[in-house]
Amino acid sequence: MDQENPPGLDLARLRAHLDAERPGLVTGPLRARLIEGGRSNLTYVVGDGENRWVLRRPPLGHVLPTAHDMGREHTVISALGPTPVPVPPTVLLCTDESVLGAPFYVMDYIEGTPYRRRDQLEALGCERTRLIAEAMIDTLSELHAVDYASVGLAGFGRPEGYLERQVRRWGRQLDASRSRDIPGIDTLRERLSARLPTSQEPAIVHGDYRLDNLLIGADDRVAAVLDWEMSTLGDPLTDIALLVAYTEGEALGDEISSVATAPGFPPVRDLITRYTATSGRDISAMAWYLGFAFFKLAVILEGIHFRHSQGKTVGEGFDRIGASVAPLVARGNAVLEED
Repeated sequence: MDQENPPGLDLARLRAHLDAERPGLVTGPLRARLIEGGRSNLTYVVGDGENRWVLRRPPLGHVLPTAHDMGREHTVISALGPTPVPVPPTVLLCTDESVLGAPFYVMDYIEGTPYRRRDQLEALGCERTRLIAEAMIDTLSELHAVDYASVGLAGFGRPEGYLERQVRRWGRQLDASRSRDIPGIDTLRERLSARLPTSQEPAIVHGDYRLDNLLIGADDRVAAVLDWEMSTLGDPLTDIALLVAYTEGEALGDEISSVATAPGFPPVRDLITRYTATSGRDISAMAWYLGFAFFKLAVILEGIHFRHSQGKTVGEGFDRIGASVAPLVARGNAVLEED
């Protein structure tokens, strides 16, 4: 249900800012609702009775360094607008924290469904589920094929030494969110550091690519790729590996994902095969990338668990997030031992 002021959003201040920066954009009183299901940045649908937009801002509480960069999301979405990668048109970026208490950006509202649960896909049937999964993979390949320099993103990241920095970064994020003992997580961190592979040719990396970060249109194609907060330039295999980690949701807990258990959803090996065929990437070191994906996902969820334990987050299901962390760590160690 739309509200006058959902948590974290002052509509009077927002309206004043939009009127100043984009005169004539808003034509009526604003209403908004928080989109449930997000586990990191807060996302709202804002409307004036005729038009709708989406606003993104950081969470209300504990914010990890570099983890909720609104400018980063706005930059990459704006740059990808002219490419084959479907993204919402951007409206504006606001870095003045006096407006809403945090940086935020606004983009156009795109019709589509972010599929996250088995039952959502089950209702579509096997064939449509397969087509959606294949569209998800093909869109990822399109992203990794974008010439990032030609769209103005040459300075968007530092591809050299990307994997080493990623292991260090997520290790620091872990340290910043430590509130309990997690068996095996330090062992996994050490193994990843000791076995770094040679990086792939760099590409735009989404950083959190999964089905529920996509909007699927009525034609079962990807209408928009969302949630770019962790995007950068780096090794594209980190994206496909994280997607694989997400699709193991049945074994790791439905709080991560359960779409891979839907009838018609391709098995992991088929997803990787399709990505290899459409991208031309070498996946011989995939075991390391998978180990890192489980580590990264464990750290992300531990950060969410930490914010929830402090009472500084908004939404349903946060009380169950923490239980998924240990299985992720165990899976990460197992995949490295199997290699």
